[in-house]
Amino acid sequence: MDKGNPTAGFILLGLFDHTRAHLFLFVLVLTVAFNSVVGNALLLLLIHQDHRLHTPMYFLLSQLSLMDMMLVSTIVPQMAAGYLTGKNSISAAGCGFQIFFLTLGGGECFLLAAMSYDRYVAICHPLRYPVLMSWQLCLRLTLGSWLLGAADGAMQAAATMSFQFCSRHEIDHFFCEAPVLLRMACGNTSAFEFVMYICCVLMLLISFSLILVSYGLILTAVLRMRSTEARKKTFATCCSHLTVVGLFYGAAAFSYMRPASARSANHDKVVSAFCSIVTPMLNPLIYSLRNSEVKGSLRKCLARCSALRSKDTLVGLDLAGATKEKGIQ
Repeated sequence: MDKGNPTAGFILLGLFDHTRAHLFLFVLVLTVAFNSVVGNALLLLLIHQDHRLHTPMYFLLSQLSLMDMMLVSTIVPQMAAGYLTGKNSISAAGCGFQIFFLTLGGGECFLLAAMSYDRYVAICHPLRYPVLMSWQLCLRLTLGSWLLGAADGAMQAAATMSFQFCSRHEIDHFFCEAPVLLRMACGNTSAFEFVMYICCVLMLLISFSLILVSYGLILTAVLRMRSTEARKKTFATCCSHLTVVGLFYGAAAFSYMRPASARSANHDKVVSAFCSIVTPMLNPLIYSLRNSEVKGSLRKCLARCSALRSKDTLVGLDLAGATKEKGIQ
């Protein structure tokens, strides 16, 4: 089989065809992606502007929003440009960058583990929270999540792009993903696929085990509470994070733990679209709809914007009135 030049680039076959039904789905995906970016950007803005949200919990949440924005921004512009212009080519460097930034999002699993530890300390050791969850530790956990994701992304991107690919450089996907590219490689990739699989499983299992331990201790503490109101408040505090954890690990398990016989290119595209576009939109909605502090901050921001708009309107009316009086005189 002929081998192609890895620097020649690839052709992304895309997610949609040029039919009316697929055009509707394309607009729907763009709407979801836009809402995802706006929602996460708004959450970042609220956390940055409101001093009441300057706590480790909300700082970790802001990093989650940043990862989600990066994930959507890496995929959707390339996909939209290819669909609208018909130019579905992507350079080898661009493909490598996509693999890196997409895999960098794997640090989200460690970020979710750090958030579960934060909830454990806040509920089980509230008086010692400033010590057990200090800003120094919070920054270390955040930096560790980014670095582990970046290390995994760099390893996968460099190793994947080092293989020789067959002359037909067509990727049956709407973005570059390491497992899809490895199926196009002409050489033996079994050793790297095994290492990549072990790394993904370890990242997911270690972080998920930490989350299970944290919430196991939280559940034990909740069962010891005598007040029904305190139990409800505690469950409400953890519900948003547990929903996000369920979405992330449920999608990851469905994506990586399906048998090879149950896989198909179309199914992989749908799962990837849900993980990389839909889930980032749901995260800010889940935290904002079930969090009274975030909702209060949003109302405060909207009231401030409304007051500024009213002030600008009054200033404009005053200027118009003054101009009119000057003209009469």
